[in-house]
Amino acid sequence: MPNIKKAWKRMRTSEQARKKNVEAKTAIKHVRRRMLASTDGGVKEGADAVYREYCSMLDKAVKRGVLKKNTAVRRKRRAADRLRKAPAAAAAPAPEASATPA
Repeated sequence: MPNIKKAWKRMRTSEQARKKNVEAKTAIKHVRRRMLASTDGGVKEGADAVYREYCSMLDKAVKRGVLKKNTAVRRKRRAADRLRKAPAAAAAPAPEASATPA
């Protein structure tokens, strides 16, 4: 434990910042899980809205200093790739049974 008064103050502010950062990161994780669930379900409309919310939360976290810029960019890129691949994966396993040439 600190002996100097300024160190006590710094310890308090560091704890407050840590709690704020943990809260923000937890919120980001919840939205990420919702986005992953919606892309796995194959519902494009809902996935787009959740993706926009996820990107917005990442941008706000960067602005507030919770995440670094490149981390947010990487996470958004990976989410966009997953969103782009989701509709193709949902449409691929439904081939026509009567598409046999005569």
